[in-house]
Amino acid sequence: MSLYAETFYTRELSELFEDRYAVSQLLRVEAALAMAQAKVGIIPEAAAKTIVDCCVVDAIDINALKNDVVLGGNVAIPLVKQLTKLIKNSDFEASKYVHLGATSQDIIDTATISTSKEYIEWLEVKLNSLETILIDLTKKHIDTIMMGRTLLQQAKPMTFGLKTAGWLESISRSKSRLYDLKSRLLCIQLGGAVGSGNTNITTDVQLVFAKLLGLSPSFPWQTQRDSLVEFASFLGILSGSLGKIAKDISLLMQTEVAEVFEGAAEGKGGSSTMPHKRNPVACALILSNAARTPGLISTMLSAMPQEHERSAGLWHTEWETLSQLMSLTAGSLEKAVDLIGNLEVDKERMLQNIEITNGLIYAEKVSFQLSKTLGKMQAHESVKKACKIATQQRRHLKEVVLEMHPQIENIDKLFQPKNAIGNSIIWVKNLLKAYS
Repeated sequence: MSLYAETFYTRELSELFEDRYAVSQLLRVEAALAMAQAKVGIIPEAAAKTIVDCCVVDAIDINALKNDVVLGGNVAIPLVKQLTKLIKNSDFEASKYVHLGATSQDIIDTATISTSKEYIEWLEVKLNSLETILIDLTKKHIDTIMMGRTLLQQAKPMTFGLKTAGWLESISRSKSRLYDLKSRLLCIQLGGAVGSGNTNITTDVQLVFAKLLGLSPSFPWQTQRDSLVEFASFLGILSGSLGKIAKDISLLMQTEVAEVFEGAAEGKGGSSTMPHKRNPVACALILSNAARTPGLISTMLSAMPQEHERSAGLWHTEWETLSQLMSLTAGSLEKAVDLIGNLEVDKERMLQNIEITNGLIYAEKVSFQLSKTLGKMQAHESVKKACKIATQQRRHLKEVVLEMHPQIENIDKLFQPKNAIGNSIIWVKNLLKAYS
């Protein structure tokens, strides 16, 4: 295990990516194949039972298996050899029916999909949790006024609820993507050597095989990798959306801003030399994972143009690449649930930060008001000049505008934060109706 295994990833899924679990999934697929062939009358039921009984991970020498993968080029070849030898010692006749008619890719790809199914079940639970937390956070801060920022500069007031609603929508869209792609992804691979099947790999066998594994039957897709790449792309999008949330929070945690903080915990966010610091550690880990995923997705995309009916190398590139993508995204999602669930929001600091520009952030509203009498272009140029004077003389914009345009109406209202948030509250309320 890596020193950082529990830093970037999630302990809850650690077993899913361990050697023992991978071998158990391969054996499960081999057992399902034998059971399916027995049910349609291709092999004896007794032989299938023996094969199933021997498909247990404790009977496999995993270290020897790992050493032998190099010789065969994939894990299924040495695994079938070990399994066949094991069964032969128990029932010579049954050993004739191990892996009958299948090819290595049938077993490996189907095991990959079976693992992905378990992973997705975990992912859906976490996504639902994060969505619920974001709904609650958005409701709580539907009218919490803060600064909206563009290009890292103060732009105009908005609500924190508007910001969190944006986070919420991105997570909800990922939930929808995941739901849609499952029908294309969670399918068996069973076509034999070149995907044409044979007397032992028939349509009936495919149907029973799929049912036993809880997957959908499918036309062979051994060099059509679009569904796996779609899954990888989904993971990248989700990781990027989580990274966006982490980026916003880390920026709001800056000393000069100090509007939002990761939840406090003993020993969390400290510095080895500066006792006063409260670092955005969860955000940093989520962002680091998000930075690693694009390269992995690029690898998956690069592996798509595979040669004929089985690739020499491109198929192989997917194995660890997809596992790393799954691990990184799961780690980010788990950390995001904790991050958002324990987020600390300083409403007073948000209001204080609105005032630091001496009213410059209300320039747009002033311009709109003046345009009623001056026209759009003239009003814009006048307010631009007023902003320049206010900045140079370090005066409040309202004072300068009054000097330049003493006839302006309702100027006090123009400089009130609640009157400068546009449709923030209305739009968030409308959005939340979809979650009620």
